[in-house]
Amino acid sequence: MAWLRACAVDELEPGEAIVVESEPPVAVFNADGEWLATLDTCTHDQSSLADGYVDGAVVECSWHFAKFCLRTGKVLAPPATEGISTFQTKVEDGVVYVDV
Repeated sequence: MAWLRACAVDELEPGEAIVVESEPPVAVFNADGEWLATLDTCTHDQSSLADGYVDGAVVECSWHFAKFCLRTGKVLAPPATEGISTFQTKVEDGVVYVDV
């Protein structure tokens, strides 16, 4: 396990995301107070999902509007056909960490 610091809980409002500079990059989302993490890159066309539109536990890619479940990584809307990896998160002392 490699827990990396993502952000402080007060750095991201609900519906916002941040990229953790790891290899590969990971996006951490504030999904209405639930901290969720996925690969940052859309499987359809290499766009950053952290730049997408977040609605609850769903992210919509800003380039071609593919949608993914942030909890499972499952594709919810085309043009993507391949899901994304998800990662565990934890909050300790007001800091969000992701297990990459």
